[in-house]
Amino acid sequence: MRRTLLVYLVSLAAFFGPFTQTLYSPLLPELANKLQTSQDAVNLSIAIYPIFFACMQLVYGPLLDRYGRRKMLLIGFMFYVCATIGVALSDTVTQLIIFRALQAIGVAVGSVAAITIIGDLFEGKKRGRSMGIYQMLVALGPGLGPVVGGIVGQHYGVDHLFWLLFAVSLSFWLILFVGLPETWTPRVNGGQFRLRQMTAVLNHRIGLAIVVLGSVQYAVFYTLLVLLPNILIEGYDLTPSGMGWLFMPISVCIVIGSMIGGRLQEYVEAKKLLLLLAVFNMMSILLFVVTASLSISILAISLAIFGLTLGLSLPVQITILADEMPNHRASATGVYNFFRYVWMTIGPIAGTSFYRFGYKIEFLVFVLIFVVVLFFMYSRFFGRTKESRSMEA
Repeated sequence: MRRTLLVYLVSLAAFFGPFTQTLYSPLLPELANKLQTSQDAVNLSIAIYPIFFACMQLVYGPLLDRYGRRKMLLIGFMFYVCATIGVALSDTVTQLIIFRALQAIGVAVGSVAAITIIGDLFEGKKRGRSMGIYQMLVALGPGLGPVVGGIVGQHYGVDHLFWLLFAVSLSFWLILFVGLPETWTPRVNGGQFRLRQMTAVLNHRIGLAIVVLGSVQYAVFYTLLVLLPNILIEGYDLTPSGMGWLFMPISVCIVIGSMIGGRLQEYVEAKKLLLLLAVFNMMSILLFVVTASLSISILAISLAIFGLTLGLSLPVQITILADEMPNHRASATGVYNFFRYVWMTIGPIAGTSFYRFGYKIEFLVFVLIFVVVLFFMYSRFFGRTKESRSMEA
């Protein structure tokens, strides 16, 4: 199979993770009635998913480095397919929550495997462009899930939605089985499976900076998504359908930014580019704080700029990480994803708790944290190491 087709194939495997997370969000009331339970109980089936998805990033990284990409991706994704059957057959909310957790455990392999396989297949400029394709499809997942779920659920019901997901995921697994080669070689073998592989990225000069940046960006991004409805209701008294359109600029621009960001690395050195894009992303948060209360159109523009600058930086981050840690590429990716998804959860929780102080105060605090992160990145990317200082002495 051609390498470009492989990039789309493994990126689709990663797409299933965020897509499944939000798939039945519009159908929560219908699902609560079907299972004869409360809305809060059904909401727990959504909330439990990212917790297991994040934790499994740490597990799959070393396993992919030890046992190979193809084998672990096929095993993990088949586990997800089987768990989807359990979701479709669930008669109680307890069963639904359990099988949703099992879904997350299985499908989490996709995001780690995709980045790792792309890192195996490409180097230099081609790697950056391919990472852009990956990030584009992953960014589509959480936005496309509710759209597909709402349409299918409205016309055919929530039961048919889960069985359709099973049919599609099983078909995709068969395509993986037939078309996915093994890209793991002794050159990138991480050796025996040891727990310390999972912390190697945190001890790495560049790796830690990438993890810190990604964590802060995801905390800001998901805090904004959670608080945006409240901001719109208080400031503009919008209807639910009107609010829905305000989420579009972020999603669309993240996708566009991911496509462009992968190609920008062909013209600008990756570390310099990432630092510059991180500065722009920080400034977009400040722009949101200053302009959000002026008008709906200006608010939409500020959201679009935030989404664009975030999307531009994401493929650059994972390209640098793959370049810097070739011998433990999957482990490093797993740790990176773990911290991003953890802060994706922590950020909104903290943001909701401190919302009483006003969203402008909250996001100004994020700006200050971002400034500290930028200085930390600069010192890690371009500061002198202990070895260089000792040689100069």
